[in-house]
Amino acid sequence: MTISVGEKLPEATFKVMTDDGAKPMTSAEIFAGKKVVLFGVPGAFTPTCSNNHLPGYLENHDAILARGVDTIAVVSVNDVHVMGAWARFTGGEGKILFLADGSGDFAKSVGLDNDLSANGMGLRSKRFSMIVDDGTVKAINVETKPGVDESGAAKILEQL
Repeated sequence: MTISVGEKLPEATFKVMTDDGAKPMTSAEIFAGKKVVLFGVPGAFTPTCSNNHLPGYLENHDAILARGVDTIAVVSVNDVHVMGAWARFTGGEGKILFLADGSGDFAKSVGLDNDLSANGMGLRSKRFSMIVDDGTVKAINVETKPGVDESGAAKILEQL
């Protein structure tokens, strides 16, 4: 079942790439006492994720933060090295927190996992965005068809 507005995010541990290499980061470190815009993508370096979804958050970075957001984060069922490379390649390093959910544990725990095995991609995340305030979901947007209509930065700006 998909997480709903008003629910707390479950405890999770992600991996992030730092100057000192990969390190674990817990959901408490990311969300406790903070307002966070979190968006999920099926895969780093995939066409829609790289060309349509992530760029909107990079272009609207300052406008989103100006509305009281502490952190913008993206999560994907990719390993930390892929997420680190994607951050560097896109110019998102230092602007967006790139969270690796390598085994899809977070995606599964919030009901946003998507089995794309028929397409050769295995377990992935659904495309989504949410506003999380001190660990509680305040808004959630999940795409129901291909593309970035419901989960993009423009929708988040409307909701902030």
